[in-house]
Amino acid sequence: MTVLDRFRLDGETAVVTGGNRGIGRAIADGFAEVGANVVVANRDGESGRTAAEAIAAETGAETLAVETDVTDTDDVAAMVEATVDEFGDVDHLVNNAGIVHHSAVEDKSVSEWAETVDVNLTGAYRCAKYAGEVMKAGDGGTITNVSSMSAFVANYPQHQVDYQASKAGLEGFKTQLASEWAEHGIRVNNINPGYVITDNIVHDEETLETWRSEMLVEEFAAPEDIAPLAVYLASEAAWYVTGESVVIDGGYTVR
Repeated sequence: MTVLDRFRLDGETAVVTGGNRGIGRAIADGFAEVGANVVVANRDGESGRTAAEAIAAETGAETLAVETDVTDTDDVAAMVEATVDEFGDVDHLVNNAGIVHHSAVEDKSVSEWAETVDVNLTGAYRCAKYAGEVMKAGDGGTITNVSSMSAFVANYPQHQVDYQASKAGLEGFKTQLASEWAEHGIRVNNINPGYVITDNIVHDEETLETWRSEMLVEEFAAPEDIAPLAVYLASEAAWYVTGESVVIDGGYTVR
């Protein structure tokens, strides 16, 4: 088997939450390109179907779109069931769905805090719980959480204490889940991106320059720059990697 062959996921099934756009869409594209069946699970059913159809057309992969709100336990359970009905298994889960609110602590409502944590952290738990049941009953699998460098550093100048807390929570979640599910052949890792240019990122030039000044490279990443790492962590090439967090931030956290 060649090095490149070890990255192939032919015939395996990957669920990507928030796979309709941004980093999630790039990861879904990446999985499809290496042969996986791809399930796009996101709240907006129409954009999810559009993404799934485009991925299938571009790569020839088998795809499925399932309208899924990761804050709704019944939705998540139904999404996993639909995946098994369509493809017979869940081999890989990418917990990518996430939100961010920019507001100072003194202005942030408890309900806003709770919403962020519910989507970013508890949503990942819900998806892992139900996908993990399928993995445990089968041949194992991988769970990759899209965390953030924000799990380890304060971001500036934005105010987002709920976001930081939710991403830091994913670190403990990842470590414990990797330990508990190792015996079932399930590997669990985190990807921790820095600033990636997506539709959701701030486009104020002064803010962008502030961020850029703290990086060791001159430009920000695109979503497509994160996808190869997700493919690697799911593949046989990473069979010895579990319980780890990989920061991919252009050197922002170095200084």
